[in-house]
Amino acid sequence: MNNRLYNDYGTWIRTVFPYRVQKLSVDAGFTCPNRDGSLGTGGCAFCDNNTFSPAYCRGRLSVGEQIEAGKDFFARKYPDMRYIAYFQAHTNTYAPSLDHLKRLYEEALAADGVVGLAIATRPDCVWPVLLDYLEGLARHVFVTVEYGIESANDLTLRAMGRGHDFACSRRAVEETAARGIVTCGHVILGLPGEDETESLRQAPIISGLRLNILKLHQLQVIRGTRLAEEYARRPFRTYSAEEYARLVAAYLQLLRKELVIERFTSQSPAGMVIAPQWGLKNHEFADMLCQYMSQNGIYQGQLADGGSAPKPPQD
Repeated sequence: MNNRLYNDYGTWIRTVFPYRVQKLSVDAGFTCPNRDGSLGTGGCAFCDNNTFSPAYCRGRLSVGEQIEAGKDFFARKYPDMRYIAYFQAHTNTYAPSLDHLKRLYEEALAADGVVGLAIATRPDCVWPVLLDYLEGLARHVFVTVEYGIESANDLTLRAMGRGHDFACSRRAVEETAARGIVTCGHVILGLPGEDETESLRQAPIISGLRLNILKLHQLQVIRGTRLAEEYARRPFRTYSAEEYARLVAAYLQLLRKELVIERFTSQSPAGMVIAPQWGLKNHEFADMLCQYMSQNGIYQGQLADGGSAPKPPQD
């Protein structure tokens, strides 16, 4: 149990809704500027969208059909569940027009039991008119925009082929938060070239963004990606579960207390993961982390207000 060692998403979302809610992933058929040739092809070095697409989420079905399939999946256990339509696969603001996006988002909101949207995108794929539309939508329903920040280090972003710099992420977060839209950021810990010291250097920078929610996860080397090719040529370090738990605990100490933490890990299908192979479910890692934090008197925000930076965790 967390016992408020960190500001967890589950506790926070219960203050937003008076009922149980569940995210339903939607594949609305988007692509990405890093795949269609606008910026590059093949995607970012670490990326394979198949690692987080559930079985009920298929782009060949309409948005509404995917939502109904997802509801069937969850309603067997929680018949009174409400849902947030999670536009997750690829870049979910990357479309030929705002009208195209409106049709997809509003199709999701028209589904019975859907009470909000979560829209995953890149920081270089939003523009003022879109954000103005989402601001208006957020006055009536729950809306989260989730940005793939991944790193605050421009050298890392370049090496991973992201196609944007950290200033772009900062600007997108600022413009979204300024409109009162719930804003989420996604960061990967352990990218090649970023050791514990570099991750801890970045933690206050990420904390200083106007994010409401932060998602962390460990670097995973996924079959078929450019990163997998690099790993085969010259294996680089990936964290053990214990090493990663120590790093996350130190990272949390440097984050402001009110920043909501949605997750710490990504649990990709085992057959797709080259390294690291932990054999842990997400909740099992969270339990390990909380045990370590509790035993060592660590909590989120402990050093965020001018305290000494934690030393990189040691074995």
